[in-house]
Amino acid sequence: MSETPTSHAAPSSSSSRLLPSEPHSPRVPAKVSTDGLETTWGERWESEGIYAFDRSAERAEVFSIDTPPPTVSGSLHVGHVFSYTHTDTVARFQRMRGKAVFYPMGWDDNGLPTERRVQNYFGVRCDPSLPYDPDFTPPHTGGEGKSIKARDQVPVSRRNFVELCERLTVEDEKQFEALWRRLGLSVDWSHTYQTIGERARKVAQTAFLHNLERGEAYQAAAPGLWDVTFQTAVAQAELESREYPGFYHRLAFHIVDEEAAAKAEAAGAPVEGGVDVCIETTRPELLPACVALVAHPDDERYQPLFGTTVSSPVFGVEVPVLPHPAAEKDKGAGIAMCCTFGDTTDIDWWRDLQLPLRAILRKDGRIETETPEWITSEAGREMYEAMAGKTTFSAREALVARLAQTGEMRGEPVKTVRQTNFFEKGDKPLEIVTSRQWYIRNGGKEWTNPASGTDLREELLERGRQLEFHPDFMRVRYENWVRGLNNDWLVSRQRFFGVPFPLWYKVGADGEVDYDAILTPAESELPVDPSSDVPAGYTEDQRGEPGGFVGELDIMDTWATSSLSPQLASGWLSDEDLFGRVYPMDLRPQGQDIIRTWLFTTVVRADLEFAALPWRNAG
Repeated sequence: MSETPTSHAAPSSSSSRLLPSEPHSPRVPAKVSTDGLETTWGERWESEGIYAFDRSAERAEVFSIDTPPPTVSGSLHVGHVFSYTHTDTVARFQRMRGKAVFYPMGWDDNGLPTERRVQNYFGVRCDPSLPYDPDFTPPHTGGEGKSIKARDQVPVSRRNFVELCERLTVEDEKQFEALWRRLGLSVDWSHTYQTIGERARKVAQTAFLHNLERGEAYQAAAPGLWDVTFQTAVAQAELESREYPGFYHRLAFHIVDEEAAAKAEAAGAPVEGGVDVCIETTRPELLPACVALVAHPDDERYQPLFGTTVSSPVFGVEVPVLPHPAAEKDKGAGIAMCCTFGDTTDIDWWRDLQLPLRAILRKDGRIETETPEWITSEAGREMYEAMAGKTTFSAREALVARLAQTGEMRGEPVKTVRQTNFFEKGDKPLEIVTSRQWYIRNGGKEWTNPASGTDLREELLERGRQLEFHPDFMRVRYENWVRGLNNDWLVSRQRFFGVPFPLWYKVGADGEVDYDAILTPAESELPVDPSSDVPAGYTEDQRGEPGGFVGELDIMDTWATSSLSPQLASGWLSDEDLFGRVYPMDLRPQGQDIIRTWLFTTVVRADLEFAALPWRNAG
């Protein structure tokens, strides 16, 4: 290595970027020790700009790396060392080949884990309705906050809460950087970013406004998966299927048309007592939300019942018996209860059969307190009142006891273990609730991209074929994920520490929010926080008032910002010279387990914004 510091801006030719070799006289220390070696060499590499990117290099001479930004709210472990050593090996190899290597580092510091740490560390909780307090001092600093119950945590504005999140993550980032430097990673430390920093917020909000303008982003009120603990919607890519114990309950519905009941019994349907047809369910507490019984259209046993009605046990609500090809003839009795909503199959049946919405579950996982209008019998209303406000577990206990008392539960509950969807960070099964959410098109629903005239799913499959996967067989995981999508990308989250949607909504003269009347900022004003910033043409005292506005309180999914890491690292919107030299990037090094999340969402964003891949290689 040269004793003379080298210039950061080396000549443009590949050969001139190779370091000169000079002879050195050996110096033997009086005592051999490794103490301080990492610091000594780290300082020398930094002062000589050994790993600094050559800003004079043309794109053909550059090898750029979309370095995975580590989640800084986690604990450091040996896995971090292993994963980043692989990338560093590639970077060093490309330098030895004479390439100008662009090797930045990012910090993924937004999301649920950081929020939970801040709540416990400072003893606070976020209340977006509160105004910003520039002089706020948290009641606790450190571990003593962990002993404070949620109800005793001090409420603060979102802006105050975000400031505390940033304060804590800065310390986490310092620890990570110290470790990487000690390991000797050949990162260019002059090129770093945060997924929640001001530059990241500008990039993410700009990209979203572009998606909205082109019709690639839209909002919809629809049933979706919901975590009652974290109080947020959950996207398909965040699901984990786990075994969950439960019980099958055999419940008797009462056939209203006796003639149809006789025909069904003659056809082999398991009709009991001449008037009852039994279904099996693990969710009896959703019986008040039942909207139909469903059987396969080719199942001759139930064909006489199609188009007739049955009365639900205890509640006495008449619901239709309907055919649907997704019903399983060989599962249980071959007929099932459709509720709004127990699982994703219920959503499909509800949509396809155009059934009414009879939701009884709140976002906190408890039963709605107001007795539904469709329950009209005295016994049914009495039972619902006994369930109202209870958790699903307690409501189930109460209803099962009543069903046993009336004889409408046949036999004893039978133990079972079923596969159930969980949020990857959660410990309770997901529920399905209806809420207004933001989506970005990703091929999960049929949509033709106006820019290309191609079906988006097919377009993204073609991007996968263009990308060089290492190893190549990992392309199959990408293709299987794209082909298996059944919904667009849910990007809104009901949390606080993340990139806010740059949106406001008009409030009508009647005081009702018009979510179709969207107000957006100019790109030059980004980033904005609608919970504290005011849209053009309005004043703060009009917030929430008739004729005024309200800000969008949801934030973007963490993948909605991490999916823009190539653009963020390359200087899109902030350094066009750098962007032209390093984008599209050469390599996305990443684990196989996040092909469906980080890799796929990054391909989606680059395809929609630039109609091209964000990198040439992935692996």
